[in-house]
Amino acid sequence: MNQDSGADPVVVTRGLTKRYGRTLAVDGVDLEVRAGDRYGFLGPNGSGKTTVIRLLLGLVYATSGQIEVLGRPVPRRVCEVLPEVGALVEGPAAYPHLSGRTNLRLVDAAGPPTAGSGRGLARRADRRRRIEEALERVGLAGIDSRPVRAYSLGMRQRLGLAAALLRRPRLLVLDEPTNGLDPRGIHEIRELLAELNAAGTTVFLSSHLLAEVESLCTRVGVVDRGRLVLQDELAALRAPTGRVILDSPDPAAAVAQLDGRVEERDGRRLVVRHPDPAELNALLVGAGVPVAEITRERRSLEQVVLELTTHSADRIDAPVAAPVPGDVLAGPGDAPEERP
Repeated sequence: MNQDSGADPVVVTRGLTKRYGRTLAVDGVDLEVRAGDRYGFLGPNGSGKTTVIRLLLGLVYATSGQIEVLGRPVPRRVCEVLPEVGALVEGPAAYPHLSGRTNLRLVDAAGPPTAGSGRGLARRADRRRRIEEALERVGLAGIDSRPVRAYSLGMRQRLGLAAALLRRPRLLVLDEPTNGLDPRGIHEIRELLAELNAAGTTVFLSSHLLAEVESLCTRVGVVDRGRLVLQDELAALRAPTGRVILDSPDPAAAVAQLDGRVEERDGRRLVVRHPDPAELNALLVGAGVPVAEITRERRSLEQVVLELTTHSADRIDAPVAAPVPGDVLAGPGDAPEERP
């Protein structure tokens, strides 16, 4: 779905902050997700992504700041918002001893009646139709009556996504929706999300799979240590850098011809400071320098994220101890001296 800068926002936060005791989990985040966006929400483990999602859904309360979802304040009017939001957060939840269809019936029954569903048999028929449509969309139309405890991780993930799609939401909030899926399953879910977006559903997606975000999303936000460090159109982030990547069977001749414009060299691969690959190619070929491949350099989403973020919270490095005067560094095979 095409977006424009004038699209109405469906998610807005201003100065959103969440503390857990002395831990600052979310630090003054200003999000803006517009209607029709496919918004990728990125950052290392422990950066605050899931906390932000839980705040948007009213699952936890903010310490300070404002949240508006679908034009209504959260958490004050979250009961009006949630029927129009489909969500999959921190993995799918289900009753393990019940079948997938039974779980979906319970999820559907917990929501308000849909328009035109009627009463009694009509309502049950409407519910059955919604469940079968959701299962078919996520690739589970053929499941039997076995309990969810017998499902694979990928099947549970698909079931959780089916639950999020039951009410044809205006906003779909997903936290790692392709966890446990194989490459074909990831491709199917990506196509489904693009189809839903084209039909009018705004997608807000948190994922560590940057290649998938790059393939699907139109805008991205990056958080690091609780702060929003970037929010922009993906196309703008991946705009040409003003450099050209060149593969030549005779790199030495190319370097000589380009007169100091080569910024990097790795074997046959050269990175050249030049704005136009076609013009550069004509220059080299005209000088008799063979060119096997030439293209504009663009930053990958991975490069953008790595430049803006620090290490994950789940990484714990050993502290570097300052040497004590008089200490002798142990050599290979030396055992540390035992102290009482």
